[in-house]
Amino acid sequence: MKILIIHTAFIGDIVLSTPLIKKLKEKYPDSSITYVTTPVGSSILRNNPNLSEIIEYDKRGEHKGLKGLFLLGKRLKYKNFDMIITPHRYLRSSLLTWLTGAPVRVGYDNSSGKLFFNKKVHYDKSKHEVEKLLSFVEDKNDKYYGIELFPGKAEKIRVDEIWSENHLENKKIVAIAPGSKWFTKQWPLEYFNNLIDDLSKRKDTAIILIGGREELLLNIKETDKTINLIGKTSLLEVAEVTRRSHVVLTNDSSPIHIASAWKNTHIIAIFGATVKELGFYPWSKNSQIIENNGLPCRPCGLHGGKKCPKGHFKCMLDLKPAMVLEKIEEKLNQITI
Repeated sequence: MKILIIHTAFIGDIVLSTPLIKKLKEKYPDSSITYVTTPVGSSILRNNPNLSEIIEYDKRGEHKGLKGLFLLGKRLKYKNFDMIITPHRYLRSSLLTWLTGAPVRVGYDNSSGKLFFNKKVHYDKSKHEVEKLLSFVEDKNDKYYGIELFPGKAEKIRVDEIWSENHLENKKIVAIAPGSKWFTKQWPLEYFNNLIDDLSKRKDTAIILIGGREELLLNIKETDKTINLIGKTSLLEVAEVTRRSHVVLTNDSSPIHIASAWKNTHIIAIFGATVKELGFYPWSKNSQIIENNGLPCRPCGLHGGKKCPKGHFKCMLDLKPAMVLEKIEEKLNQITI
């Protein structure tokens, strides 16, 4: 059986789909599974043993516009897939599903272009995103499927070098991801900087700053206890860094989901404009969320926004650095190196 997954959303969405890949392979052990995603999405899926092929859908380059979409559809049609699963709910992905000509085309019942599917799965807003994705595979199995990422030899060697160069072998590691695409999902930078100052006073702790190139301009504090890897690592290298970290502090952004791949990494997620009920809280059981539960204006959107619609930004400003520091130190003090 030849199965194709089409998912071209944000990095975190792609990471959250890895339990679906695992469940599909368990149900159809003799199948070959191909995954169509963005170039960035393909980089986080590399080395996954349950995938036979990853095909990049470059919306801004080779496959730009309708012509590019139809060219990719033609390529996929030649592969004669038996089943297409399309979690991405946007029209282009729905159309691409139809262009494959596959006999079974499955998507959500609220997708744009749902007419291109001949089988629809209910999009249950009350469920975690992983649970929604797992519903594409019909069975009565209540098994827990974790997020799976596979840093390879090159990524491990690179992170070995970082550990060696910075003498991290006997340190408690706190990885901090200060960035977010959306302003209202980002804890204030001055709060991050105050926290870094306080954590830097600990002799047993090192701080690693992680993030993408788009966060290079963040005015984040650096001390003799910080290692700034923002914009200097691949996504699988970030995954390996979070695997070796004792605590990961992050906004409601993709590092939540990357770090959720590791059961021994404790995740502290700061939620401002968004809430866990939207379905994108840490899938890892070794996690906690810090949020202001007393605000009736939360959530103010699925993805946050460029500014607080109420003008007070209390969802983040009321979460003081001392509160977050207490949670981190509580966890660090439980660790013996």
